Amino acid sequence: MKPAPVKKPRIRIAVLESDPLRFVGFRALFDSESDLEILASSIPEVPSLGSVDVVLLGSRNGVNLFDTMAGLKASRPDLKIIVTGSGADDETILKALAAGAKGYVDEAAPPADFVQAIRWVNQGSVWAPRRALSMFIERVTTSPGRIFPAGRVSFTDREKEVLELLVAGRSNKEIGSVLGIEERTVKAHVAKLMRKVGVQNRIALSVHAITHSLVTAK
Repeated sequence: MKPAPVKKPRIRIAVLESDPLRFVGFRALFDSESDLEILASSIPEVPSLGSVDVVLLGSRNGVNLFDTMAGLKASRPDLKIIVTGSGADDETILKALAAGAKGYVDEAAPPADFVQAIRWVNQGSVWAPRRALSMFIERVTTSPGRIFPAGRVSFTDREKEVLELLVAGRSNKEIGSVLGIEERTVKAHVAKLMRKVGVQNRIALSVHAITHSLVTAK
């Protein structure tokens, strides 16, 4: 007798302050994905949405995106926010990431990008256009002292192992599998690494590791 197939854990997605047509579009997009569950919500409802994993936050004219994000993070520090918008410039995308967003997806992107971004961010990684990440890396490489604290930071052997895999683009789950440790332990190591370096997200941590020769860029 064949064992029953293992079901993927469901990822609950809240679409915030969306117009009805946009929500219908997202629902149609995610309907064929058995592990994705979508609901419409408003910003004031976010603190009560304890079971929501990822939030899609639209970037709209007349709305201060960064104030909105600050309010969301204040009420739910663990919230994983993906900003969606149309034609945002690289500076806006970088500012959104610096403000705590875990990703940016252009609304004109292929449907597969939205699905992949949600799964990627839910696993603890950051999703953004390649051009914006390249710009960030170039900026940090040119003048790292303006962004990162001076002096070298010492890491334990385990932290170095986690950092090597993080720079290689591995998710927390993948890092845990390679090192034989639990995903929550990986999260704790990553959080400690970010505190030591003085950065707010995984992208900045990876760039710091490369530019300061803490790992070998591959």
